[in-house]
Amino acid sequence: MIKAVIIDDEAHCRETLSMQLEKYCPEIQVVAQFRSAPEGLRFLVEQAPDVLFLDVEMPVMNGFELLEQLTTIPFDVIFTTGYDSYAIKAIRFSALDYLLKPIDKDDLRKAVAKIKRPSEQQMAQQIELLLQKLDTKKVLQKIALPTNQGFEMVPIEAIIRCEADNNYTHVILKTGKPLLVSRTLKEIEELLEGSSFLRVHQSHLINLNEILRYIRGEGGYVVMSDTSSVPVSRSRKEILLSVFN
Repeated sequence: MIKAVIIDDEAHCRETLSMQLEKYCPEIQVVAQFRSAPEGLRFLVEQAPDVLFLDVEMPVMNGFELLEQLTTIPFDVIFTTGYDSYAIKAIRFSALDYLLKPIDKDDLRKAVAKIKRPSEQQMAQQIELLLQKLDTKKVLQKIALPTNQGFEMVPIEAIIRCEADNNYTHVILKTGKPLLVSRTLKEIEELLEGSSFLRVHQSHLINLNEILRYIRGEGGYVVMSDTSSVPVSRSRKEILLSVFN
């Protein structure tokens, strides 16, 4: 059995999630429920579950602040939240999972199917990325990219370009190591918003700092630092040129 803890300040949310887990995910055993982060924190310090279902917005101490208080996190974390685009973006940036309230049973099953008790080091890296993303004063250095094997912690500046492949994205790194990431190019673009990346084509996202030259044409194309040529669509040409002007 997979041991789970639920922390949520709303009683009906705790009860509903517990019933959904019992009905749709029989491999999950809810061993404890708490109505506040401080109460849950005391339990987690002494006993580590396999997975924590953690509400984001709670009074006194929110879910993110709870995680900051833990010295080690040897369990999976699945956030439960109402719609908050910035919080969700931060969660996805760190390759952690979340469920939107009201929780859909199919989304719940998918999240549970992905539970794999991580190493303390792995979870620490993901939580660190999450908290950095939430701190708008900090300049982000890395991004967690999910792959079929798990996830890769990649320095943002090490990414040369990204190329769409249906529901996946090929991420080309300075090391020459290609990564097949289980996110769409649009999702990668959203995660890298605010960094030096530009969508120059429906299928291509590039690091502006890695451009060697631009070759004129109908849309033209750019030559990147790995000597690859990336087409520029007509609709994106002026946006690209304005960056250099």
